[in-house]
Amino acid sequence: MKHFLFLILLILLVSCKKEKKVKTESETKTLSSVFTKINVPTSGFSHLPRLSSNNGSLHLSWMEMKDSVATLKYAKYTKSSWNDSEIVSSGKDWFVNWADFPALAVNGEHVLINTLQKSTSGTYDYDIKLHLFSSKTKKENFLLHTDGVSAEHGFVSMHVYDGGYYISWLDGRNTKNKDAEKNQMTLRNAFIDTEGKISEEVEIDERVCDCCSTATAISNNGPIVVYRDRSNGKQEIRDISIVRWVDGKWTAPKPVHEDNWKLNGCPVNGSAIDTKESNVVVAWFTAENETPRIMMAFSDNNGENFKNPVRIDGGNAIGRVDVNFLKDNSALISWLEPKGEDVVLQVARVYKDGHKDENITIVNTSAERQSGFPQLEVIGDTVYVAWTDLKKEKPTVKMISYTISE
Repeated sequence: MKHFLFLILLILLVSCKKEKKVKTESETKTLSSVFTKINVPTSGFSHLPRLSSNNGSLHLSWMEMKDSVATLKYAKYTKSSWNDSEIVSSGKDWFVNWADFPALAVNGEHVLINTLQKSTSGTYDYDIKLHLFSSKTKKENFLLHTDGVSAEHGFVSMHVYDGGYYISWLDGRNTKNKDAEKNQMTLRNAFIDTEGKISEEVEIDERVCDCCSTATAISNNGPIVVYRDRSNGKQEIRDISIVRWVDGKWTAPKPVHEDNWKLNGCPVNGSAIDTKESNVVVAWFTAENETPRIMMAFSDNNGENFKNPVRIDGGNAIGRVDVNFLKDNSALISWLEPKGEDVVLQVARVYKDGHKDENITIVNTSAERQSGFPQLEVIGDTVYVAWTDLKKEKPTVKMISYTISE
């Protein structure tokens, strides 16, 4: 019954400048790990963190809200301190959403971030705007897609690739038909260079789940995207699929694993991916057979095939996963799950043979939408975790780090 209640909760979630340099480190013990608290240079109402790393440096974007104005900010963390935070952009007509939040990728000195801007008065009619900047150049607020349809465009993921970026998103240009039976959310991909030129935009899946996040990574073969698919016909199977760029073309969509989760609606709970040479790891949430759980699977051939998945959670799950490879090809995964009367942010180290270390509880958090999707990033032996804290009057981005032992 408890599992069923959590599934119902998930379904109900669907309706479908510069600032001073901040130096930060204080330590606190939580369970078996020593965490270093990192004071993020936010002000007021802050949420929707996104982490990325490049050349040993950590990068963070987040959203701040004041009155009706949303402001996207960015900062770089190096040698235990932040550089001056930057205002990337701000607006009164943005679509700001707990599940569809800005993506971030850093290529050398070039930073690429997206925002979502309302295109009409429709609740889910919004466009993807890109912001590309470095210390010398800046290209602001340019449109990713060129269809001109007032519809949903979002759930962006991006990754550094081939001197520029690879980007993937959900595109609703085919959801405005008079015949509702023909309305389908699609998955599209494109490449972007460091001057902002967009090329090779293409549809790679004609029918996908409407509001689950996409996730991208780069293998030895090239770009990969994982996403929640949607079967044809009336079966409504919502499993995680993978599409790969191989020999200059996209492979056909293929399930990472056939969970056979049938759901007449979107769970707003996507997948996560990371790569390390030919190794690929994918983590995801499923609730097939009314059993909410976190699954994880490894591939050693660039995602062509995956080993049998392993269950990661402690007996129940909320989801909202992230995943990163470690030096020894094991992987670190984060997720939310209920624990007694609490909801906790968990992290675990999982090995390619399927066994894992004891779960680490990062913080007691919340299943509310406003708590968003916690972020995980690994640089060398250091793990960084960011989330939105709801314990005070206003949501606040919080962050810790800790060291992985061999």
